[in-house]
Amino acid sequence: MYKVLVSDPISDMGIQQLVDAADITVEKKTGLSEDELVAIIADYDALLVRSQTRVTARILEAATNLKVVGRAGVGVDNIDLEAATKRGVIVINAPDGNTITTCEHAFAMMMALSRHIPQAHMKTVQGVWDRKSFLGVELRNKTLGVLGMGRIGSEVAKRAKAFGMDILAYDPFLTEERAEKLQVKLASVDEIIRTADFMTLHTPLTPETRHMISRPQFEVMKKGMRIVNCARGGLVDELALVEAIDQGIVAGAAFDVFEEEPPRADHPFLNHPKIVVTPHLGASTIEAQENVAVDVSEQVLLILRNEPFKNAVNMPHVPANVLNKLQPYFKLGEQLGVFVSQMVEEPVQEITVKYSGELSDFDTQPLTRYIIKGVLSHHLGSDVNIINSMHLAKSRDVNITIEKSAATKGFTNLLQVTLKTKNEQRTVAGTLLNGYGERIVQIDRFTVDVAPEGNILLIAHTDKPGMIGNVGSLLGNNDVNIATMQVSRSAAGADAIMVLSVDRVVPHDVFQQMLKVNGIVKAREIDLI
Repeated sequence: MYKVLVSDPISDMGIQQLVDAADITVEKKTGLSEDELVAIIADYDALLVRSQTRVTARILEAATNLKVVGRAGVGVDNIDLEAATKRGVIVINAPDGNTITTCEHAFAMMMALSRHIPQAHMKTVQGVWDRKSFLGVELRNKTLGVLGMGRIGSEVAKRAKAFGMDILAYDPFLTEERAEKLQVKLASVDEIIRTADFMTLHTPLTPETRHMISRPQFEVMKKGMRIVNCARGGLVDELALVEAIDQGIVAGAAFDVFEEEPPRADHPFLNHPKIVVTPHLGASTIEAQENVAVDVSEQVLLILRNEPFKNAVNMPHVPANVLNKLQPYFKLGEQLGVFVSQMVEEPVQEITVKYSGELSDFDTQPLTRYIIKGVLSHHLGSDVNIINSMHLAKSRDVNITIEKSAATKGFTNLLQVTLKTKNEQRTVAGTLLNGYGERIVQIDRFTVDVAPEGNILLIAHTDKPGMIGNVGSLLGNNDVNIATMQVSRSAAGADAIMVLSVDRVVPHDVFQQMLKVNGIVKAREIDLI
């Protein structure tokens, strides 16, 4: 008999299958402190939580019989994943249960925004019959820009088509073929900003997407734009948005999320007549709460019965002998993925991973997951992990090919990752060097020896005298210290690359000056911190 503890309020209907199972005992004890959980957790095989319970390392240390923690929702920030993994406890979530409800909320916000529904309601109930102040706009024949075409963004686009809207879609992994399948037009963020009538955001919050809509974007934005954000606080610069509304650039905004939640009492969104706000209600429907509970309960039942399961967010089970061989390469594999993903400028269509040497004799699936996670994480951030990385790649029509070879070009083991887009192919390869740790030893056709860490400048240039001095002087004159430098060329006077490790991010204006240096063909900033 397995014992399941439900420590947060979770839908009774959602956990009914656990209650009905003959081999399961379910106990509900909500509002427990950490000390109270530590005192009783050893009696349970599974723990079901939402966002209130913080599953700490101390609780997991006391959970001597615990096999699984189920999160009835998407985010697992309240669960110590590292401690769970070390204890061999599987952590699962319900990533699909909130898709439709969040999509519908975004669409409801768009409708409320276009027809001034909250403002009109407030005046009407106050006894003011005011029809002239609330002249709205139709959605039909308007252009909607969707930033992020994952599960939720794709569902929003589907509903917008039914309303007669034209869809411009941006996603770093959206190809023309997939866009055609979804009946949307592939566009850049800049094109959406300049031409769309409405814009809705559905991307994760990463260093790259933080304030992706800010003053520079508002300066070129189509006048009269309406913006909806039901994804993550921080994607839009809130103060810059208020300025853009007050200047007449943006006609209005509807936000379900804030950079700081709950927002402070004097937050400018809260009393602005052209901004609609809700308190992070994207997942707050009866159906969604039941769906996530049903999903996570089903997976808990499968895990306890030792049957195949999905939606784990930490380390999958790997035989000890395989894990011992692969584990030293996990960090290298992920860093190679992060590195090469920042070398390409177009949506990735294919990822080829080649294992050479002793690694070719092992089941390298766990290592492949780390590599794919690295490729995707630059754009998807914490939404991608080693369990869902393969699924997320597949859902974006990214083809994954695995190759193996005994030949290693002089290394005991070699990992090579190649990304193909519509118009380019980029490759990076790495290995572990005794005493030196992870090293990148190949970038495209050039041989290098680079530690995959920190801030890296990758510069393609013509091999001619003075190139190194010109770049070094430019950086030095602008207080950017070079830690290491590698130069590799195909032949004297031919194509070459320069790989520089620098102590800080190169300022934007300095980077633009670098691109103008005679002989430099292209430059990329690679962030491996």
